[in-house]
Amino acid sequence: MKKINKDLTKGNIVKQLITLTWPMTLGMLGMVVFNLVDTFFIGKLGVQQLAAISFTFPVVMFINGLSQGIGIGTSSLISRNIIAIQRQEVKAMASRAILLGLLVVAVFVVAGLFTIRPLFISLGARPEIMQYIVDYMNIWYWGVLFVVIPMIGNNIVRATGDTFLPGMLMVASGIINAILDPLLIFGYGPFPEMGMQGAALATVIARSTGLIFILIVLIKREKLVTIYIGKLKDIFSTWKNLTYIAIPASIGLLITPVSIGLITKIIAGFGKEAVAAFGVASRVEMFVLMVIGSLGSVMIIFMGQNISKQKFQRIFTALNHALKFSLSWGILIFLVLLFFGNFIASVFTDDMIVITLVKKYFYIVGASYGLQGLVMLSTASFNGINKPYPSAVFSVIRTFVLYVLLAWLGSRLLGINGIFWAGFTANVMVGILSFCYLKRTITKKQWAFS
Repeated sequence: MKKINKDLTKGNIVKQLITLTWPMTLGMLGMVVFNLVDTFFIGKLGVQQLAAISFTFPVVMFINGLSQGIGIGTSSLISRNIIAIQRQEVKAMASRAILLGLLVVAVFVVAGLFTIRPLFISLGARPEIMQYIVDYMNIWYWGVLFVVIPMIGNNIVRATGDTFLPGMLMVASGIINAILDPLLIFGYGPFPEMGMQGAALATVIARSTGLIFILIVLIKREKLVTIYIGKLKDIFSTWKNLTYIAIPASIGLLITPVSIGLITKIIAGFGKEAVAAFGVASRVEMFVLMVIGSLGSVMIIFMGQNISKQKFQRIFTALNHALKFSLSWGILIFLVLLFFGNFIASVFTDDMIVITLVKKYFYIVGASYGLQGLVMLSTASFNGINKPYPSAVFSVIRTFVLYVLLAWLGSRLLGINGIFWAGFTANVMVGILSFCYLKRTITKKQWAFS
């Protein structure tokens, strides 16, 4: 198994960004399909089971957000050191990150298993669906290991410059889950009919394959796992540096579902059609911004390696390319939505009220997707240069402060259009501010080294 360490401090920048981004996009698509397949097959069981899986989303998103935060912290830490210090020390850092992940797993498995009923009762779950929730979460919690550790392992491999293998592993997990879901949920062939437990077990098995393969890569190919992780003070030092990025990153990730929940509550005042339209538009938005999200993950690695070697000209060049791509992609997507918005909305529903509202969302918020992309790229780049707090602050300002506040005010002044204009305004303002502040921050770093 050949080791792949890409030195991103030299070579063609555009080629490197493209080569690293497309496997990330494919991997993210795999995870989206993963979740959609779960929802599709569980929906076949009935409304109560579908409601049960909906109640589990906040907990699943919380664990995923925490895992991604640790993964981002790991990626930033390793990328800033992979070509700057001796590999033995990088190996120790990677192993300490995995150990931190194991501790997080232990805490959440124990806490989760003992709080299933009280937690979901507090979230409003009714007795008739509680058993479905218990069936699912009793198995899912045991699979937290297969969520957290692969997330960290994938980010370690990405930090070496290899985004292809992690992306393919994410796709493979999605395919395995899609195959196992109907077999274990409905009991086809030799498989038992397990219902909600089958859905959870399919998820755990699919995720476990990712864990096995990523550990093989880390141990055999990259040789970045060791049991000799140093003294206790060295372990805590690595954890301190990692969590310095991970905590703000997790906050930024977790604030998004909270703000979406608040926006949904505001939109609910305009009827169930408005809520349905927002749900459809949000899912389309997630798809169209996936490429920029993938580029953002690559920017963490690129910025980390180049800041460690003080390659400021390469950093500014990469940022200019990222700016042009984000704005160009945003314009392209807006034009597609402008001309095909009606068709896209009709794929999800035949309700004309919903379709009309989805088109309004596309026409207003869609015009700001290029700037929303700049927010995503800026926050990722801040993490790459070890400046996590601006990343978290801009995320909170866009999703929680401006969007929610302006949506509340806009809904009273302009109706549902006011909510959509709130999203547009938040994207434009924070997109410009975050990118300008990022360039200013890097310029200050350049002056400090000169």
